[in-house]
Amino acid sequence: MSSIYPSPTAAPPAGRHAARILRTPPGLLLAWLVIAAVLAWAVAPGWFTSHSATLGQAGQQLQAPGAAHWLGTDALGRDVYARLVYGAVHSLTGALLAVGIGLAVGTLLGLVAGAAGGWVEDAVMRLVDVLLAVPSLLLALSVIIILGFGPLNAAIAVGVTSVASFARVVRSEVVRVRRSEYVEAAFGSGGRWCSVLWRHVLPNSLTSVTALAALQFGWAILQIATLGFLGYGTPPPTPEWGLLIAEGRNYVATAWWLTTAPGLLVVAVVLSANRIGAAIAQGRA
Repeated sequence: MSSIYPSPTAAPPAGRHAARILRTPPGLLLAWLVIAAVLAWAVAPGWFTSHSATLGQAGQQLQAPGAAHWLGTDALGRDVYARLVYGAVHSLTGALLAVGIGLAVGTLLGLVAGAAGGWVEDAVMRLVDVLLAVPSLLLALSVIIILGFGPLNAAIAVGVTSVASFARVVRSEVVRVRRSEYVEAAFGSGGRWCSVLWRHVLPNSLTSVTALAALQFGWAILQIATLGFLGYGTPPPTPEWGLLIAEGRNYVATAWWLTTAPGLLVVAVVLSANRIGAAIAQGRA
């Protein structure tokens, strides 16, 4: 007779989750913690600092890191840690928008190219080759010159530069999935072209795309920070990580923390996103 009680050897759901966390590589766990921290900064920055990100304090200019100001102050007496916390929403929002644009447009182009084949595939992939032939920063600057300066246009420009990467990955995955037996069976049973693509081909082609999206997220943060450093992104006094590095470059010899703190934060977030993307690609995230 089967018992209604669970087997003593079966781990409860909470135990399985705890065991999975314990088996997570330390580097991957640290990466998730970094991303979770900056996401929390973006959602509720007031929970993490009581200082203003835009208003300076008289007599507190260029204070070194200490108990009152963990990461020091800038030339206007503004708390650097507070500016990093409040700047997370601008950097992450721009990166998410850029990845979203690249993912949507690139997936559409790759799906059409891989499913249609023939001259349609040739035309789309030649467009992708042209986009890949232009250096990403130069292409982003060209788009910004056309659209104008600003954080939204900077995110769009970075998104345009990532379209080609998504299109190539999606096209190769769609070509692979289309040759599968279950897709051929769906077509053979009278399934409509668009329906089969939507229900069978696209969902089974997104594993590699998800990993690429995580990698592109870190790359987008780096690109947006670069555009902000060059003065094409968020205008001052709005805190943005690339802009913070640019504002502190004139004080490297006397106030090293102005560039070191935002620079290390950008590096940490980019490396964390890359680590998570690699784990997703390997099926470990």
